[in-house]
Order: sequence, then C-alpha cells, then structure tokens
Amino acid sequence: MKTYSFKINGKDYKVAIGEANGKMLSVNVNGADYEVELDQAPAAAAGDNSAGAFARTGLRSNAEAEVSPAAEKPAAEKPAAGAGKTVKSPLPGIIISIDVKEGQAVKRGQKVAVIEAMKMENDILAESDGTVTAIHASKGDSVLEGADIVTIG
Repeated sequence: MKTYSFKINGKDYKVAIGEANGKMLSVNVNGADYEVELDQAPAAAAGDNSAGAFARTGLRSNAEAEVSPAAEKPAAEKPAAGAGKTVKSPLPGIIISIDVKEGQAVKRGQKVAVIEAMKMENDILAESDGTVTAIHASKGDSVLEGADIVTIG
C-alpha cells in the first residue's frame, strides 16, 4: 500500500491506496477501509495492480496536499460571518436526504439530513433552535467528516 497525507479544510487525512482490480480499488482513510469504484481502470504497466499505477495522478507519497477552495464543489451562498451555526457531517459518507429548506424554523435535535456511511443511515440533527439560513449539501453528495451540511441562524 502506498500512503499519502492530505490536509483538507484544515483536517489531516492519512490515505493508503491498495491494490486495484479493474475499476475497483481498496483504500484506507484514517483507519477505515473502503472499496471504491473508479470511473475507468488505471493505465498500469503489465501486471502492475499496485498503488504505483496511480503515480500519474500527481499525488506525492507522504506529502501534504492542500485542497484549494476552487477545487471544492461550489456551495450554496454562505451567510455573513457570525450569521449562524453550521451543522457539520459527523463522518464521511453520502447524503441520502436533506430534510429542511432555507427559511425553515428548526428545533434543537430535529433531523436536518441523513447520511449513509458504511451501509448505515445516520440522522444529522440540528444542534440549536433557529432558522435554516443556508444549505451546503445536496442529496447524493459525497462528503467528508466535518463538511458543512446546513447553517442555522
């Protein structure tokens, strides 16, 4: 396995890329194992199914990679600083539903979204009473731990 270090939005991630089998790839992110499907099989040297086949991606082993804001998916317009409390994803996964709309009043503990992680659905709850001022994620989005989901003002 080839190991990489990333810093995304100020959070450190250790990523180990394992063997590729066609379009399937084994990946370990901060100790959690994942099987991911690539858009296309990597162009590897004959018989090379190792992480070395991904050298052409521009990633450097054990290097810090900073993700620029331009590389991130554009989010809904964010409120001014101090205009609310952002509800963040508690773990990496895929957004199954967003259960609130901008302008909607919410109570602390109310479900605002559902995320699927490791084949389990997890409710994401409002941490305070208020009004939803922004929605930062959409159904089907793949998010990392700590990603903004909604802002409650």
